[in-house]
Amino acid sequence: MKDRVVPDPLLPLLLVLFIGSGCSALIYEIVWSQLLELVIGASAISLGVLLGTFMGGMCLGSLLFPRLVSTTHHPLRVYSILEWGTAVFALLILFGMPYVGALYGAIGAFGFWGIVVRTIICVVCLLPPTVLMGATLPAIARWVQTTPKGVAWLGFFYGGNIAGAVLGCVGAGFYLLRVYDMAVATYVAAAINAAVGCAAFLISRFAKYSPTESDYKQSKPTAVPGVWSVYVAIALSGMAALGAEVIWTRLLSMLFGASVYAFSIILAVFLTALGIGSSRASAISRWSTNPRRDLAVCQAFLIAAVAWSAYMTNSSLPFWPVNPTLTMSLWQSFQMDIFRCALAIAPAALLWGASFPLALAAAAAKDQDPGRLVGGVYAANTIGGIAGVGAFSLVFVFGYGTQLAQQSLIIISLAAAFFALAPANLNRRSLVPALITTGLAAVFILTLPKVPGGFVAYGRFFANASYNLRKDKPQVIYYGEGVNAAVAVTQLSSGIRNFHVAGKIEASTDLRDMKMQRMLGHLPALYTPAPRSILVVGFGAGVTAGVFTLYPGVQRIVICEIEPLIPQAVAGYFRKQNYDVLKDPRVEVVYDDARNFMRTTHEKFDVISYDSIHPWVKGAASLYTDEYFRLAREHLNPGGTISLWVPLYECSTETAKSQIATFINVFPNGTLWGNTPEGGGYDLVLMAKQGDPAIDLTQLTNRISGQDYQNVRYSLEDVGIHSAVELAGLYAGRGSDLAPWLADAQINNDRSLRLQYLAGLSLNDYNQNAIYNEILSYLRFPDDLFTGPTDMKDAVRKALPLHAS
Repeated sequence: MKDRVVPDPLLPLLLVLFIGSGCSALIYEIVWSQLLELVIGASAISLGVLLGTFMGGMCLGSLLFPRLVSTTHHPLRVYSILEWGTAVFALLILFGMPYVGALYGAIGAFGFWGIVVRTIICVVCLLPPTVLMGATLPAIARWVQTTPKGVAWLGFFYGGNIAGAVLGCVGAGFYLLRVYDMAVATYVAAAINAAVGCAAFLISRFAKYSPTESDYKQSKPTAVPGVWSVYVAIALSGMAALGAEVIWTRLLSMLFGASVYAFSIILAVFLTALGIGSSRASAISRWSTNPRRDLAVCQAFLIAAVAWSAYMTNSSLPFWPVNPTLTMSLWQSFQMDIFRCALAIAPAALLWGASFPLALAAAAAKDQDPGRLVGGVYAANTIGGIAGVGAFSLVFVFGYGTQLAQQSLIIISLAAAFFALAPANLNRRSLVPALITTGLAAVFILTLPKVPGGFVAYGRFFANASYNLRKDKPQVIYYGEGVNAAVAVTQLSSGIRNFHVAGKIEASTDLRDMKMQRMLGHLPALYTPAPRSILVVGFGAGVTAGVFTLYPGVQRIVICEIEPLIPQAVAGYFRKQNYDVLKDPRVEVVYDDARNFMRTTHEKFDVISYDSIHPWVKGAASLYTDEYFRLAREHLNPGGTISLWVPLYECSTETAKSQIATFINVFPNGTLWGNTPEGGGYDLVLMAKQGDPAIDLTQLTNRISGQDYQNVRYSLEDVGIHSAVELAGLYAGRGSDLAPWLADAQINNDRSLRLQYLAGLSLNDYNQNAIYNEILSYLRFPDDLFTGPTDMKDAVRKALPLHAS
């Protein structure tokens, strides 16, 4: 092959360009994930299909590029075309997604065919740009030779790409999507692609490139003995790395609070460590005499690093006496989260980052096409990553629990070490280290700690709860790990029973929570003259769904729940409170997220009740968007009613305004109903009716006192509501009266999901009384809303908070 001298000054410049590529790629990944989740849903299957398609496209691009694109083409010009093509497809996805959503909704496929349709949509949308993105590293690789120095630069390019991904992760998660929306984030990423493409094209004008197609054909590379084992090792390394990310994301999001910012921190720390590890290993590979041995040693050290991470996440960090409410500045809390995250996962991530350049060096053959080398190693690593995501998110964690999943990571790392060394190279000299490594792996596996049930229950407040509740010590009576989240049930010595999801109490038998859960069911059921069909979004403890079984006219109750473990394992612990709802023959449970169910069903309902999770939890904001409320309105029968839970605790004024204003924007006649334990603000029910919103107090009284509503009356009395007047006295305002207060509210829509970024900054705020008092300052008695005899209206007027004028 002809000798080719690569100008050293250009290599750092190309590294900068690759940083830009990585930045735009991560922005796209975040934006596309959110866009497609809105279309195909956010269930574990949907997310698995989405991520599998994204990574599969990258893998396909890295494999196909060196086989389809001739080496005669200038690498920088090819690279520029790939960058421009990625930008074009990104813009097409942004503008075409509404049409894709409409098509998906029109098809309305369920079950197996639903998964097929979701897969086709992901492939059509994501495959073209991700194939181009996956081809960028093999394309730029052809600018160097497969010498130790050249291969080291390939590792630097990979590390630079990861460094760019860190910038994209932080930039999108903390700024672009928080301040702007997905459209602006896409424009920024596309502009980066365009700029990188232009820069690469300009450099190619004066950077000469000499190899021809015949250079590689005439000079057949020397085969590396047993190179297949290197590819197996790097595939196993990728599987362990992505499997660990699945586990860490679940555990650390409980520790930090599952907001969008927590997920951004975890991903940014993981990518930063990967990049540092890749850069250091690239430098080492320049003078390494045995890169295969170095790769094996790296995998062996990963055994201890994985065990360290398991110890930190399971036995150490949850017990740190960290009270997240001690500071009102979430930015200060982020610093502690970054430190704890790095302490737990950085050692293993550094070693996984080092694995890729070491694998390149171990697989490199003299005079080999660099693009084919990089493409093969990158594809093997990516295939392993896809397998890791699928196996750990859908099988290991859900089927066997986090402890066994972490033990599996150790076994996979041990296998990767043996394959890296190559079975053919095992001899007496390597036998002792191999036995020692295997013995240590066995010790780590046998001593690996379990995740405490109390941590699954209380999450970031676990240490606080253990201290503050020691007189009323909570007993964990159940905890399990589902496909989408970990759940737990605890009982205090006082008899109060709590239901927890991912470290947060979502329902309980405490009176203030029971009252809200009953209000979400009784208010819309009594507001609707004769409800027959009900949709309940979010099962929780089943209390709200159970309320509807008490109404004699109800014929069908559909419960939409994304986590199968919740109804199957938790419902029985609240059988008394939820009236054994799952045994009712009128009940059907649909295991899917509510958006996907709404898009794919043509059924309409008399009542839709949302008992969804807190809006600061990542993904929950999609259930509070303008578009989603419009979708819900389309599924209401004439005269039907919708109710929605709005928490005021762990909430700022801006967050509360956003939730209320978005609902009122779709349902202008919407009303607010307050749950006020001990006279203070706690949470609200938003409610709206299709048609005349008036409430006939006489009719309401007759219904509650009627013989066929006896169980309804008992259910209300159980939470301190003894009459129609007391029920009406929960009224706290309506949209038209709150218009001045809501004037500066930010509407939450699908393109911005603004609410999750607002709410994510206020999860440590406990200003519920102040927020509720602001709402009450606009409260006026609605003569046109409450109809009936004057004495009843006067009684309601006196029952209202602050005796509304």
